[in-house]
Amino acid sequence: MTLSPLGQAVDQLQPDAAVGLVHEKLAAGEAPLAILEELQAGMGAVGERFEAGEYYLSELIFAGAIFKQASAPLQEALADASADADGIIVLGTVKGDIHEFGKNIAGTVLSSNGIKVVDLGVDVAHEKWVEAVSESGATLVGMSALLTTVFDDMREAVATLERAGLRDKVTVLVGGGPMTEEAAAYVGADHYCKTAQDGVVIAKRVLGVS
Repeated sequence: MTLSPLGQAVDQLQPDAAVGLVHEKLAAGEAPLAILEELQAGMGAVGERFEAGEYYLSELIFAGAIFKQASAPLQEALADASADADGIIVLGTVKGDIHEFGKNIAGTVLSSNGIKVVDLGVDVAHEKWVEAVSESGATLVGMSALLTTVFDDMREAVATLERAGLRDKVTVLVGGGPMTEEAAAYVGADHYCKTAQDGVVIAKRVLGVS
């Protein structure tokens, strides 16, 4: 895959270049969603480097911070585009895990595709999922994890929704670096999302929107 200069800036861990290019593209009238896709491509390349052992966890976290900083100027325009939300998703990183870049990418992509995101942050206590679903009326729940050690916590979070009588009212999507179809089944999720775009496709299918 050939990266654009913006994608390369993310891939090569150059925050100043990435932020500068985003501002240049916005000033030139480029579509925010198209700019976001370039940033995503850069993060995809970082993920490939991580899987190949070329980048380590520190580089992965740094890249996530670059993505967050570079995508910040896009948020207002993307929020305007999703003012009439097709549905609501409660999103967060499960208890015991403080990594947020994957969650943040998913949240940005979901919101830019017309889905309202209720972001619970990281290290989310099991009861918080219940509270957020009850208060927001969300029919989607998105749980993220980067550590295999929190799979049991993710399983317990899903179980907490069930004990609260909410499990049959929500569709649970899970994702993150170590997540697999088998792990998704273990924690009791409905769908495994390998990428943020997978999450959009599945969420829209569940909501019945195109």
